[in-house]
Amino acid sequence: MNESVNYDKKSLRVVIGKTAAWTELAKDCVGFANNRGGIIDIGIEDKSAFPDSKQVVPEILLSQIPKRISELTINVGVTLKIEKASNGGEYIRLQVLHSASTIASTTDGKYYFRTGDSSVPLLPDELSRLFTDKPAFIWETVPVLSVHKSNVDVQKMTDFMSSIRNSNRVSNFVKNKTQEELLEHYLMSDGDYLTNLGVLWVGKRTDRAKLSYAPVIQFLKYDENGNRVNKLVQDDYSLNPVELLEWVWTHIPDWKEGVEISDGLFRKFIPNYEEEIVRELITNALVHRPYTTRGDIFINLFPNRLEICNPGLLPIGVTPQNILHKTMRRNEKLAQVFYDLKMMEREGSGYCKIYETLLTNGKQLPKAIMRDDSFTVVVKKRIAQPEVVSFINNVNKEYILSQKEIICLGLIAQHDTIASVDLSKLLELPDEQRLQTWLGRLADFKIILLNGKTKGTTYHINPKILKDTKFNGKTAVNKTENHHLKELIYNDLLLYQPSSIGEIHERLGKDIPRKRILKYLENLIEENKIKREGAKKWVRYFISSL
Repeated sequence: MNESVNYDKKSLRVVIGKTAAWTELAKDCVGFANNRGGIIDIGIEDKSAFPDSKQVVPEILLSQIPKRISELTINVGVTLKIEKASNGGEYIRLQVLHSASTIASTTDGKYYFRTGDSSVPLLPDELSRLFTDKPAFIWETVPVLSVHKSNVDVQKMTDFMSSIRNSNRVSNFVKNKTQEELLEHYLMSDGDYLTNLGVLWVGKRTDRAKLSYAPVIQFLKYDENGNRVNKLVQDDYSLNPVELLEWVWTHIPDWKEGVEISDGLFRKFIPNYEEEIVRELITNALVHRPYTTRGDIFINLFPNRLEICNPGLLPIGVTPQNILHKTMRRNEKLAQVFYDLKMMEREGSGYCKIYETLLTNGKQLPKAIMRDDSFTVVVKKRIAQPEVVSFINNVNKEYILSQKEIICLGLIAQHDTIASVDLSKLLELPDEQRLQTWLGRLADFKIILLNGKTKGTTYHINPKILKDTKFNGKTAVNKTENHHLKELIYNDLLLYQPSSIGEIHERLGKDIPRKRILKYLENLIEENKIKREGAKKWVRYFISSL
């Protein structure tokens, strides 16, 4: 079992002997308590899946551990027992309870939060966010309104049961449950009453309207001068989350607008805002918003961009800089329903899908902005490089690329030549070492070529691939370092031979002096890599070996 946001493992040495690391254990307990609780297996080494087969846990630890934790922490509750692994070795399973209504801390006044596979200290502004978020952790499963579980909206309940039973993400065991059992399984009921989640999803309109902050969606359209020209609002509480998502897509006519671009002999329609993008952003807004915070979801449509604005801030541990890789569910039960109904992808893949869709259609990456009390995602309408669209489609048909490979290929194609450090920043990676897992097989297939080593590595599309796919873009190399110019001239000729120096200069960029291009053309001729025919203005250059 891998360490995660709700699981950790530690050596038995953490709680035994003079070198016992009680403060580290206390820190992790505080981190788990301030998130949603978790399990710490004590007696399993970091790189092991099981304890030593001969390991025996002293029973006295069952009283020592909770005593020391209570001495070192505040508002932390734990339970523990000795477990026996399949190999016969013993270990302690320590369960840290969720601190539902209070903030946990160490006795020396330090606060931690579990994110990813580690417990990190909370900064002052994050601590205030934690105070705000605490009620949201339990909002879903609380039956505040005392609505009896039999008092559901019959049509919504019927639709929910039908969707669950038709989903291939749900086991037959769950599909065969009765109405009451399904409500209990998805924590939509507690005893005889519907929880907030139950009222939100299958409750009647009058009960949903009584929820403190049931979601409201506003669509606002603006013209070039910033004047509002259209407004649509869904605020009568008649729709549950999945119906709200469908309302956004079916009632806003602007999603049908787009442009046609050339794709070989055919024309391809590219919507201004792809359905996958709109649905994913609205799903995120519905699933991850804090339902204990006032505010509507705003869809702001401008002539050149789309903005989805959600009330509340990102969950602690998630920032605009790591949103592509970091995942923290604020409403776990609501997210599970969306996932089981196939309304969202697996955890952590939503933004990857957005990146893939935008780059495949030659568009810029989205921009995430966190303000004082809201979170906004901005998607630009313009197709930055139309020629990239058919290029990526053609390459993907030939090599069947993974999602990460498509994202990297799209970024490299848009930048022509890009340094590893810049590519890592665009992918929000903490260092260039993790870049290889995203590049995947692109270099092995020779779709991209590499220059340099380590941090000086640059990537560009293989000219042969560009030629085979009939890529019509410019060889935009004016951003490339000087020592690469000679190679880039050669690559340009691979694509566009025979060419005059004027044509080469036009493609490489007017900011590169014509005399420098002529110099490297002469060098290539001397090295017998290219040839020259004609005289004066009729001189043409081409690859000598072809």
